[in-house]
Amino acid sequence: MIAHVKGTFNTFDASIYTTSNDFSTADIDLWIDPSSITTGDRKRDEHLKSAEFFNVLNFKQITFISSTIGKPDDEGNHELWGELTMVGITKNIKLNVHFGGTIDDPWGNEKAGFTVTGIIKRSDWGLIWNAPLETGGVMISDEVTITCEIELTNKGQIDPRMILEKTNRYKGVNS
Repeated sequence: MIAHVKGTFNTFDASIYTTSNDFSTADIDLWIDPSSITTGDRKRDEHLKSAEFFNVLNFKQITFISSTIGKPDDEGNHELWGELTMVGITKNIKLNVHFGGTIDDPWGNEKAGFTVTGIIKRSDWGLIWNAPLETGGVMISDEVTITCEIELTNKGQIDPRMILEKTNRYKGVNS
């Protein structure tokens, strides 16, 4: 409860389709392999994969499917609503999305950049394991901060979708 532990899911994929430059029409379908979590501590990672947390033997995916994206404000910020499913439980959540803009890379590919943030309560998905501390309080906060840095590539012409780049990008989760 005095320090933040950062974790990263290393295996994920997403399809993001849009017909507008401000992404207010985007449809997002994301899946994450929870067994790919890494926090830098092998024992902690194994515990997170166990039935007390992600239960990766019985639940092979975490998914997010968007339902509503608000129009951007003057600074390019959107509200993103969607259904997050973990350990078989689906909840509607709100994420904050900052649109960083678009550029053409040196190879002529149109790229779009985003930062996605949000806070969820792990107990909403039945993830309630904790340990009391000798000094009072508990080891793990109920709040989990989600942070994602996303770069999309326009796949253009026939299919106006943007796809999640898998190079040097990650789906990060802080707890």
